[in-house]
Amino acid sequence: MPKRPSVQTTAAPLIPESPTYDKLRKAAAGCQACPLWRTGTQTVFGEPEGQPRPGPRVMLVGEQPGDQEDRAGRPFVGPSGRLLDEALEAAGIDRAQVYVTNTVKHFKWTGQGPRRIHAKPTTTEIRACLPWLEAEIRVFRPDVLVCLGATAAQALLGKAFRVTQSRGQPMASEWARVVVATVHPSSILRAPDPRAKEAALEAFVDDLRQVARIIHGLSEGEGAHAPML
Repeated sequence: MPKRPSVQTTAAPLIPESPTYDKLRKAAAGCQACPLWRTGTQTVFGEPEGQPRPGPRVMLVGEQPGDQEDRAGRPFVGPSGRLLDEALEAAGIDRAQVYVTNTVKHFKWTGQGPRRIHAKPTTTEIRACLPWLEAEIRVFRPDVLVCLGATAAQALLGKAFRVTQSRGQPMASEWARVVVATVHPSSILRAPDPRAKEAALEAFVDDLRQVARIIHGLSEGEGAHAPML
């Protein structure tokens, strides 16, 4: 009886040797490591927010692209991205230092009439896509890595990690000199009323102010990592 062809369940074999940002982005464009490529419009890879400047480098990791990100092919350009922009500015974080990406690179959604509604990726889908994120981290070499939400935090810090218990706290990690976890901006947009939204946004900005203090402390100390972009 002939053997069935093996099904690709991880992106690991697709990671190029001696990866650079451009090599990774090109390779990820054809990724079929999980079924999400069938329903997503395109791979949404991470990207730097501007020309790199001297000083500590910051990586923000979310869960997955949303509807607008899927159509545009860029991370954090929809409502969550606009709220993130507002919060970063309020916290005093220079966007030119920031690289934004997601744990999962394709948009997972369910249909609801003409709308495409976000659906949470499964553990299998996250594991399949994780090699891309790990490679991005190795190439970008962030000094500070910020996990936005539980999916990113648990993918990098372990399933037992709870954002609600440890948000805003600096942690040592293999992934960066300092790792901080906070909520995903989409959770703020889902607040039940304006007062709750305002409180959630202020708490989010407070977490990012902690990140800003860490950036300042690192800039006063040893030299920051140089990315391999």
